[in-house]
Amino acid sequence: MKVKRNTLLLLACLVWSVAGFNILRIGLMAYYDYRTVLNYLLSVLVFAVFQKFIFGKLVKKHTARISAYGDERQFFLKFFDRKAFIIMAVMITGGIVLRTGELVPERFIAVFYTGLGASLLLAGLLFGRNFGKAVFSAAKTQKNINNKGE
Repeated sequence: MKVKRNTLLLLACLVWSVAGFNILRIGLMAYYDYRTVLNYLLSVLVFAVFQKFIFGKLVKKHTARISAYGDERQFFLKFFDRKAFIIMAVMITGGIVLRTGELVPERFIAVFYTGLGASLLLAGLLFGRNFGKAVFSAAKTQKNINNKGE
């Protein structure tokens, strides 16, 4: 179950994009009764904090780690390290507990989930961009190798 190294970036793109889309969807569905300028600004703040301090760094870290793998083919789950999988499991579990246990008001779900989901979705899209760059770079390198051989 090994895939090309660059495919790991595509897998990270898909996982984070799906997670981000779903969380964003939950937040937006709860937002209807809470549409105020203050709530919009709070969602943007949540987005910015998560993007700057967590997911933006996560994308860079995992892209660099994947790019540094020596072997071209890697086990398909190596798109994240153990710590990232634990973080994801804690986030999913925490989100389910918050919503189903009704531990926070719906306004919190609307504001926080919208910002968090948008940040997660952007992280997924950034992994997709990095996948595209890696594929383009690999094709360019292969073309240069082929041209030198002619």
